[in-house]
Amino acid sequence: MKHATEQTSNLGLTKQREVVLRVIRSAEHHLTANEVFSEAKQLLPTISFATVYNSLRFLKEAGHIAEIQFGFSGANRFDAKTARHDHAICNKCGRLIDIDLKMPDELVELAARLSKFKPESLELTLRGLCPECQ
Repeated sequence: MKHATEQTSNLGLTKQREVVLRVIRSAEHHLTANEVFSEAKQLLPTISFATVYNSLRFLKEAGHIAEIQFGFSGANRFDAKTARHDHAICNKCGRLIDIDLKMPDELVELAARLSKFKPESLELTLRGLCPECQ
């Protein structure tokens, strides 16, 4: 785990939530709840899985982290990057990386028209094989 560059102590969080946020911000990849728990337990041995899970929900609702949902295909992962961005995921090893793409207005409008949804956001998930699995 690399060192978090952003302070967490000035956000008014409980010690447990601060540890969970620090784990996510210092991770080199997008963590599952189990991985967050494992890392948080090293920093705060008394923390429980329920506390980690509740902290993840709180931090997400407060806008400190984002949750990446994959439906039925796998465990959700947590991301320190909360601004709109896209992802690529490997179908073989599960590797997940961020992609920063400019979403053309025409694509958002087309997706809204085809779905009859009022758009709030549009995110792209590229699925395929990462360079190591090709």
